[in-house]
Amino acid sequence: MDRFSWSNGLLEIDETLVVQQRGVRLYDGNDKSGFDSGILILTTHRLIWRDSKNMECVLSLPLRLIKLIDEEQPSIFSNSSPKIVLHLEKALPERIPGPLATSQYDYIRLSFREYGNAPFFRHLSEELENRRWEAVSTPSPSTSLKGCQRHVKAVGIVGIERKLEEKRKETDKHISEAFEDLSKLMEKAKEMVDLSKSIASKIREKQGDITDDETVQFKSYLLSLGVADPVTRASHGTGAAFHQELARQLSTILESLLQECGGIMVLTDVYCRVNRARGMELLSPEDLLNACKQFEPLNLPVRLRMFDSGVSVVQLHSQNEEEMISSATEQVKNADSVTAEEFSKVVGLSVLLAKERLLLAEKAGRLCRDDSVEGLRFFPNRFVEQN
Repeated sequence: MDRFSWSNGLLEIDETLVVQQRGVRLYDGNDKSGFDSGILILTTHRLIWRDSKNMECVLSLPLRLIKLIDEEQPSIFSNSSPKIVLHLEKALPERIPGPLATSQYDYIRLSFREYGNAPFFRHLSEELENRRWEAVSTPSPSTSLKGCQRHVKAVGIVGIERKLEEKRKETDKHISEAFEDLSKLMEKAKEMVDLSKSIASKIREKQGDITDDETVQFKSYLLSLGVADPVTRASHGTGAAFHQELARQLSTILESLLQECGGIMVLTDVYCRVNRARGMELLSPEDLLNACKQFEPLNLPVRLRMFDSGVSVVQLHSQNEEEMISSATEQVKNADSVTAEEFSKVVGLSVLLAKERLLLAEKAGRLCRDDSVEGLRFFPNRFVEQN
């Protein structure tokens, strides 16, 4: 554990996410650590462990410190989880501080309590073999070519610089062409917005001979165009005033959408649906999150919520948590037992949200789980019923 360092969990510029797995416990050699259950993230450069309950508790381990990995399968007679053992190089003296200053072990174990160890082991093996964290370096000449050593290095560096320059010019060309197309698209988008405002004005004022059928048809066209007058920084300023006005508009958009999809939606889906409706006036993830945080202070009919697993959702304020738990409990009783996939088909939610609803009922003591090689299955809690 003395090879781990504290981290903010953000990826570096040249770092790429490979795979992640929930429900992973860290062992310092054979000893259990205080890092009981978290999300293990594999990137091209590091292993990152994030606590499931305290999202600010993040550890990272450079892949270059791993010299060997192997799997540790549990006995069929034991209740232990499958593990991956990482044999490590010595701790670097100039490393960033971590949870332990020193350790008596030169290896750690990763316990996969929700399984997923096999694909994670495969991805980790591939990254260790490919070594994508290493920078491009020029080949070192052999000792028999000492007289040519300086010349070979110069050629290698010049070649790399030339390739980088060519790549930069090609990128600049593509960016210029993209901006030309974007400018044309924005001009067309402005024309569409002006057209939608004109149609809306005619409908309100009943100008001309517009029949009821034509009115309905015009309104359907307007709905397909999305938000006619989106809130922007240019029109509503910056800071809290912008986020509050944006929150009001988001509430108007999302209220009807949430009623159609069971009263709850993952924040990532909200981001996609809202930006699709706003057309060219796209929102950043940060602005969307800050606006959603204003739902509660402004007493709007929707609210932002984060589950214990870290999943953020937007749901109707009228949704009663006790009713959701009772409904989930009743449906599990009728089916005797369900998985998240089976439950999602019954309630018409995504698998992710269906699992969160089952976990909510389990937390309230209404359900219990069976976590086996066949997957996670939920049952009615007979102990509570008997009492």
